[in-house]
Amino acid sequence: NAEYFFFKQWYQRRVRGAFWQQVRCLSTYGKLTDHILSSIGDIVGPHNVTTSESARNLHGTDESFHPTQAPDAVVTPLNTAHVSEIMRLCHLERIPVIPFGTGTGFEGGVGAMYGGLSLALHKMTEIVEVNSCDFDATVRAGVTRHQLNDWIRADGLHFPIDPGAGASVCGMCSTSASGTNAVRYGTMRENVLNLEVVLADGTVLHTAGEGRRPKKTSAGYNLTNLFVGSEGTLGVITQATVRLHGIPEATAAAISSFESIQNAVDAVVEILQCGLPMARIEFLNSDMIAACNGFSGLDLTEAPTLFLEFIGSPAGVEEQAMLAEELCVGNGGENFAWATEHSEREKLWKARHNCWYAVKAQHPGKHAYSTDVVVPISHLPDTIVHCHELAADMDVPLPIVGHVGDGNFHCFLLSDQGCPEEVIKIKDFSRALALRAQSVGGSCTGEHGIGLGKRELLIKEVGPGAMSTMILLKKSLDPKLIMNPGKVIALDHLE
Repeated sequence: NAEYFFFKQWYQRRVRGAFWQQVRCLSTYGKLTDHILSSIGDIVGPHNVTTSESARNLHGTDESFHPTQAPDAVVTPLNTAHVSEIMRLCHLERIPVIPFGTGTGFEGGVGAMYGGLSLALHKMTEIVEVNSCDFDATVRAGVTRHQLNDWIRADGLHFPIDPGAGASVCGMCSTSASGTNAVRYGTMRENVLNLEVVLADGTVLHTAGEGRRPKKTSAGYNLTNLFVGSEGTLGVITQATVRLHGIPEATAAAISSFESIQNAVDAVVEILQCGLPMARIEFLNSDMIAACNGFSGLDLTEAPTLFLEFIGSPAGVEEQAMLAEELCVGNGGENFAWATEHSEREKLWKARHNCWYAVKAQHPGKHAYSTDVVVPISHLPDTIVHCHELAADMDVPLPIVGHVGDGNFHCFLLSDQGCPEEVIKIKDFSRALALRAQSVGGSCTGEHGIGLGKRELLIKEVGPGAMSTMILLKKSLDPKLIMNPGKVIALDHLE
């Protein structure tokens, strides 16, 4: 059948041609000469171009286990015009370009596989406009979610997409990030109204029309969501217009431990079925709770645990918490406690956001990697049980944290980068878990993206028809294949 032949051709290209493919690409991409760097320096200023080893290594590394792949140079534009001129020059000379936000990704998306330049966007920090009455804001590529929230807090507004890291808003667009608030506010796909994108040849595109910010539209193709999640492979996102939301009048946080994972997930399903307007529902297994206790100074029962957050009026929040307690206790929940005090809530959610660092602190010197599967909620318990079985077979510790309101969870895996056997073990675990998620109707990634590590899994997930369409889109928008080459779609698929 068509899928079999597609995979057969892919396998043959991967196994037999990967080495020579890289040789061909390196020989066909242009060399970043001193003359070209001087021309780029004329555009952005010489002080915004560097070839220092430390800067190059920094911009070839993210939070993944993939080894550093340093670019040949790091360039820091100050505005969209700079980006456009740089892209026009790189397109002419066929120089690879890798957009770089804050480097908080988990899938090797910033590595310079074929050299070229890293386009560091952190100096583009203008908050262009905030329309508080219309609940939207427009920001440049270097603005982080923390900076945006600090700016709009006085207007009673917030930008709720919360991946837990100090990510830039445009970087979050690039990977279609989400986080702990997704059960209430959705992901970046639901919260982006318009994007300014510089294409590979330097053309500046506004996906919904320049200056437009409608809350809904049915005008033409949805170009905005074409670029949300494109991971820098179709263009450079230089500006985003995003939805804002009102800060709730009252907020409460709650916690409950359970005897089993099944009981915890059953409680979540009943809470959602009751229509409670949850802001967050997070699951932590006993290994993760142990890590949080040690790192954040908590004294929680080391058992499967739910962290919950309610928002609304003071009376409404109290009513929600009481109903949630009843549902949790009905499913075997214990030690249910809730609080409205800001300090108590912050302590709880700070511990949740520090899970990554808590796990790393338990194993000094080890390198951590986070999986990122999403499954239908009905399959969440058996998938997590399957994780524990895999971990037992491979003899690896398994802290788990999950956004159980939408079926997305992460296993934090640790390895010694100097030990190839451990790295292989981690990769095998991640692949097996992703295949399991796909087998029950889920996805290999809920919010981290494909990057370098999940290209093979993408093929299996979307099938030959969708994959062929993605290839056509990539080759149409980036015919010289200079935009973050090798990510999402391997170059041997594009020849």
